[in-house]
Amino acid sequence: MPHLHSDDGIYFVTFRLANTIPHAMLDKIKCNKPDWNFEEYKKAFLKYDSLLNNNEAGVSYLSQKEISDTCKMTLHYPDGKDYKLICYCIMPNHIHFVFELLPGNKGLSKIMQSVKGISSRECNLILQRDGKFWQDESYDRLLRNEVELYFVIKYVLINPVESGLVNNWQGWEYTYCHKDYVVL
Repeated sequence: MPHLHSDDGIYFVTFRLANTIPHAMLDKIKCNKPDWNFEEYKKAFLKYDSLLNNNEAGVSYLSQKEISDTCKMTLHYPDGKDYKLICYCIMPNHIHFVFELLPGNKGLSKIMQSVKGISSRECNLILQRDGKFWQDESYDRLLRNEVELYFVIKYVLINPVESGLVNNWQGWEYTYCHKDYVVL
């Protein structure tokens, strides 16, 4: 999907484990049309996320406590430095998170490179494996207003509920929402 990056603003980012969606399935939902409107991107994202939640590829390292704890720590580390962490959900094979860039941040690309690089290195050590941990490409969206922020936070928080993992978002150990932003 096309990326719109700014030095400030609130971002919604989704990134996933490597090889969690077969290429043939991804090709069906590619968002490479420059004339697509928001609704078309939204439909494509929901198809993408549905594929992740179905976990057809079976890779689910993030369901292991030590791996999820490592990712949780990696998401919290830049909080207050490069961004204000608003919310996240660590699913078995992907992560959704929302944050507001702080003044003087190193930029979205560098932040993502750091988050994914550090967590990848640490998780591969835990798993005693080599190779790509995260898929290179991430989905990111600059949120444009408070209404969009509200719905994205709600979406992130209820992701484990919608996926049938828990009955209440607060029952998912790897869901976080800053106290100023709880919408449910």
